[in-house]
Amino acid sequence: MTLTPGKLASMKAVSDDRGVIAAAAMDQRGSLNKSLAKERGGEVSDAMMEEFKSLVTEVLTKHASAILLDPEWGLPAAKRRAKGSGLLLAYEKTGYDKTGHGRLPDLLDHWSVKRLKDAGADCIKILLYYSPFDPKDINDQKHAWAERIGDECRANDIAYFLELVGYEEGIDEKGLEYAKKKPEVVTASMAEFTKDRYGVDVLKVEIPVNMKFVEGAKACTGPSAYTREQAKQLFLESAKVVTKPFIYLSAGVSNAEFTESLALAGESGVKYSGVLCGRATWKDGMAVYAKQGADAFRQWLETEGVENIKNVNAALKTATSWHSFYGV
Repeated sequence: MTLTPGKLASMKAVSDDRGVIAAAAMDQRGSLNKSLAKERGGEVSDAMMEEFKSLVTEVLTKHASAILLDPEWGLPAAKRRAKGSGLLLAYEKTGYDKTGHGRLPDLLDHWSVKRLKDAGADCIKILLYYSPFDPKDINDQKHAWAERIGDECRANDIAYFLELVGYEEGIDEKGLEYAKKKPEVVTASMAEFTKDRYGVDVLKVEIPVNMKFVEGAKACTGPSAYTREQAKQLFLESAKVVTKPFIYLSAGVSNAEFTESLALAGESGVKYSGVLCGRATWKDGMAVYAKQGADAFRQWLETEGVENIKNVNAALKTATSWHSFYGV
């Protein structure tokens, strides 16, 4: 496979010198607003959302190859990123449709790929909640949706990152029962969306196991769903199904748990091409911002936030370049 000139430039803009994507994520909207409001004990203004995102961007992009932002509150932040740090912009609305079954997605009303590119995006990202166990009608809608975005990205010659978050209706995604099903959900989703028909250039995927249920892991404090050797094999099995580069998302876990999962990925020998890591670097600073303000949050970011992203970057020594997928 080869990339068009525009898509190749897109990919290089968000990667480090090794061809690894060491990117920060700050496109959270609904969940961020709720968390800040809870910590603050009151409403969160648009100005506060913009300020929070701007501070994260200004401090952490000094240590990241790129940052993922949203066009709703993130455009002022995009102007404050470090020189040489690329920009991915989210195209989907926050959350999903809660009026029916299947967690159906939707796109931002006043944006298009062209408009996001004009706003400075190097790459386009969409998030899709996906379960291979959902009814065919639900998944067919999601397949068509992903195809349309792929066509739009091709028409604008810009790289397309598809973020996949798994679930199964009626099951707690943080519990033991889902942990046993998670590898199948993640692997089947990767197998589907690596198909050329979608036009995806990079898959942003979950760690295929829940580290809280990996026997012997520091994050595991109760029953286990897999031994360490089984977990390593599940990393490899998920990677076997892809023909496109993939990177891992942090899914809101702690910095320690995410770096432990990356260490296990490295130990397994899986060829992943980086991360788009958000809350594992900055979520512990939300209370600082909400209760103590911008100056205190900046100080927290410059100490603990930077330490967190450096921990992730150190774990990325085991990541491999996406270049080999595209013959670069």
